[in-house]
Amino acid sequence: MNRKIDISSLELEESIISISRVSKTVKGGKNFKLRVIAVIGDRKGYIGIGMGKAKERMDATRKAIEDARKNIVEVNIVNGTIPHEITGKYSASRVLMKPASKGTGIIANTRIKPLLELAGIENILTKSLGSNTDINIIQATFEGLKSLRRKESVYKLLNS
Repeated sequence: MNRKIDISSLELEESIISISRVSKTVKGGKNFKLRVIAVIGDRKGYIGIGMGKAKERMDATRKAIEDARKNIVEVNIVNGTIPHEITGKYSASRVLMKPASKGTGIIANTRIKPLLELAGIENILTKSLGSNTDINIIQATFEGLKSLRRKESVYKLLNS
């Protein structure tokens, strides 16, 4: 899973999930910057998330997309859904994800939905638990999707 993915062969789409103003208090006052969280994916099982901060929106967006390109992973998708139930954890956030039957659609938080769509998942049930900050929920979902296993390996674990 830790092998390098060649992104030149992928047709990646980009989506900005959140833009927020963050500040740092220094002796002379507050320094304001914009934080952008971006997701890229090919709708066929590859996704990446990234975060960028800058004083200008365009610079922050560019940095977030560059960061997302560096963090691309492959997601195991079976018939438009995930192969098994999983809980993604990051910081104080947890995201419970369950496979869903065809026709269910993506039942998810508004921040998680673009991530799942760009991964190519068409049917899934999710529930966000704990902290609901943008970056924590997105990162928890990403961690959960990264840790998905193939159906065959899950069967081997259960049968042994």
